[in-house]
Amino acid sequence: MRTLTGITPSGTLHIGNYFGAMRPAIEAQQAGDCFYFIANYHSMTSVTDAAERRVNTRGIALDWLACGLDPKISVFWRQSDVPEVTELTWLLGSLTPMGLLERAHSYKDKAAKGISPNFGLFAYPVLMAADILLYDTHRVPVGKDQKQHLEMTRDIAIKFNEAYGETLVVPAAVIRDDVAVVPGLDGQKMSKSYGNTIEIFGDEKVLRKKIMGIVMDSRTPAEPKPDADKNLAIQLLKLVAPAEVAADLENRLRAGGLGYGDLKKALFEHYWNYFAAARVRRTELAANLDHVESVLRDGAARARAVASVVLQRARRASGLE
Repeated sequence: MRTLTGITPSGTLHIGNYFGAMRPAIEAQQAGDCFYFIANYHSMTSVTDAAERRVNTRGIALDWLACGLDPKISVFWRQSDVPEVTELTWLLGSLTPMGLLERAHSYKDKAAKGISPNFGLFAYPVLMAADILLYDTHRVPVGKDQKQHLEMTRDIAIKFNEAYGETLVVPAAVIRDDVAVVPGLDGQKMSKSYGNTIEIFGDEKVLRKKIMGIVMDSRTPAEPKPDADKNLAIQLLKLVAPAEVAADLENRLRAGGLGYGDLKKALFEHYWNYFAAARVRRTELAANLDHVESVLRDGAARARAVASVVLQRARRASGLE
């Protein structure tokens, strides 16, 4: 069973990326046969500064490796180092109905929020399908927000197989319901697009200020909060604190007597401690960028060995060879 996931280098990674996709993907390494990539082609729909893309791509490589991706047992590469993905995108796109792409929630949501639509944004699900189908992927860890895109990948694969015979593996989504959608600082889904993120790595003072700045309601500390489970700080604490600690703070908030300031201080401390070991590892990796580049080059070679076989199979099936 092959697992695959990727993250777009459109900015600094945040804990929504980590709990929604990275941690499930890294845990999957224990079962072996894992493929992880930096989706730098996808970043071109939102990032037009070449230097920024290079910095973001390197940063994501450091983040993944620091958080536990092991290149000895997993395949890790830059998307653009495997050109086969762009050819498969065309093969798939030639069969993808416009109506399917027009129904994509992500496209409609970003357009509604004023993000200028372009072909790349519209065709994002086709490239995502190629990313997945090119490696005979069985399982794809995704957040709930990507569930529709995974369903579209399945639809595209089935349509290709119906047209040209059984050629592509139809993948399944792996969604952890307890952490699939991580709330941001404003209560919406945590997203770089919304500017509501808590970064995995960054300056301690800046991140402390972000968390302490979470807006709460006007109730006094003494007032009971029967809706404590809906409190944003409590929801985030459940991700980074031991279960018994998060439960105790939730009960104290519900009963009354716990101030929001103290709650946010506890959230910061548990968040900061949760990623402490990863911060040390990232500093070590940043001091040895030649090693990081070597990991990506080796990963691309291993990925292409699989991709070339799948692409040739698709070319033959569709009459291109």
